[in-house]
Parts: sequence; structure tokens; C-alpha cells
Amino acid sequence: MKHVIALDVGGTGMKAALIGADHTLLHAARRPTGREHGPDAVVTAILDFAAELRELGERQFGGPAAAAGVGVPGVLDEDRGVAVFAANLGWRDVPLRALLSERLGGIPVALGHDVRLGGLAEGRIGAGEGADRFLFVSVGTGIAGAIGIEGRIDPGAHGSAGEIGHIVVRPGGPVCGCGQSGCLEMFASASALGRAWAEASGDPAADAADCAKAVASGDPRAAAVWREMVGAFADGLVIAVTLLDPGVLIIGGGLAEAGETLFAPLRTAVEERITFQKLPHIVPAALGDTAGCLGAGLLAWDLLSTEVSA
Repeated sequence: MKHVIALDVGGTGMKAALIGADHTLLHAARRPTGREHGPDAVVTAILDFAAELRELGERQFGGPAAAAGVGVPGVLDEDRGVAVFAANLGWRDVPLRALLSERLGGIPVALGHDVRLGGLAEGRIGAGEGADRFLFVSVGTGIAGAIGIEGRIDPGAHGSAGEIGHIVVRPGGPVCGCGQSGCLEMFASASALGRAWAEASGDPAADAADCAKAVASGDPRAAAVWREMVGAFADGLVIAVTLLDPGVLIIGGGLAEAGETLFAPLRTAVEERITFQKLPHIVPAALGDTAGCLGAGLLAWDLLSTEVSA
């Protein structure tokens, strides 16, 4: 059975899959990145994981994978297949595409940004299926986005399109890791929400999930923290809607797991801020934590179709 290898590399863990031509997950596995052992160990772990998937595919599906797709965080040079920088993995200028292709017997390899690959999957076979234009926003430790146009993700002129987390929504606010002050990520990410709730509740161990539970139980302190987060998030989304005019706005990541505790007030807050803009459908992501792997698989299949047409 013809299949591709898909890898989704995160800050602490990796997900991998074999994916068929009909986008079916034929096999899935997980393991830690081993980042505590240093950047070289992370690269070795990725290559070893991919090689194991190749061998498994040969045994179970009658032949080697036709291609591979890999999603990684940080700054990428997709044209050269180089992972330029990732703070949470500690690497710089890793020629990941060439290393993977060599380890996998010379098959073609596509490299993409992890959030953009999640957006690719959600837009093509998930919550945004059928939408000509969509914006996928992943809200977790940070906030990042992917701009979808006719089933593909627009990386921008320099590979950094969709960085909605660094829209300034509160000028003069806290300094962000990017160097700006008042970025959306400092107010509406899961980590920012967790910090705000830990302070308001007096529990230094409290996190965003705890805040969501407290909101659902009617805690007024949690409700106030939640309103601040939703207001900042809505401000950032309206800026994005004004610039991009998406038909569908897909929200994923850990914070989206709060369900209607998040989506009901967020839809209201965005609608209240809209004036001349067309209100997009605001929907939760549909593919969960498999989106990155599925997107990497789609990227691999796209690479094969490009090579055939060429």
C-alpha cells in the first residue's frame, strides 16, 4: 500500500504516523524529543524515529514510504529544508530535509512549520474543509496562526506569515519574548491565562485549565480573569479579520479544549467589535493533536504530486 511518513516535532514530544493516499492514519506512535540531552540528540531522535517508521511500513505495507513530511517549531527556511532556529529545541541551522532524506534511502522530504501544518490539515480535511479562505489559530503556550487560501497555507514572503500572537493589542503592556510590548500572546495564550489565574487565585500552581474549570463553576475571580483574556483575544482576532477577511476562523490548541466556555463569549466579543467587516464562522479545530501529523502527511503527498506534474 502506497504511504508516506509524517512527523510532528514539538518542544517536548514527537508524534509520527504512516499515512495513506486517502489521508488515512495507517499507524501512529509517540515518543519524547529528548531535548534535555541537547540539540544533537533531538536530531538523532527524529532520524531514528523516521527510520523505524520506514522499516515498519516496509514490513506491513509491502514497500518503503514514497515520501516524508516533517513539521517543526521555530524559524524555517523551507526552500532549503533547513530548521534555522528553535529556542525550545536548542538548534540552529539544521539541514533537516537532507538528513532525513539520506536516512530514509533518498526519498523526497518536505519540511514545514508545525502550526502551519496543523492549519493545512484543519483547512483541507478538518474544520475548514471546503472554505476558500480560513485562518487557523493555535492557542497554547504561545499563539500562532496559519493563513489558508484555496487549500494551501500562505507562508508569506519570508516564511513568517500568521504570527498573530505578536500583534500588539495592549500598547505599553508587558514585554514579550519577541521584544515588543503588549503582544496578544502576553494576554490570551494558555500560559498567560495561567499566570493571571495563579495570581488572582493565590495558587502558584494554578494553570489555564484550572481557570476554565473555575469559570464553569461560577467563580467570579476566574470570570474576571477570563473576560480579560477573551477581550484581548477578540481584539487580536478582529485585527486579523480586518486584514485577511477569512470565511472561517478555526481555533485550536490547548485553550480550545475549554469548549463553549471559550467559544460562546469569544464569538460575542468578536461580533461586538466588528463594524464593516464580515463576521467569519468561528469554530473549534476538529482534528485534535493529530492535525500536525496529518498536515505533514498532506505536505508529503503534495510534494509527490508536484514532482509528478513536473
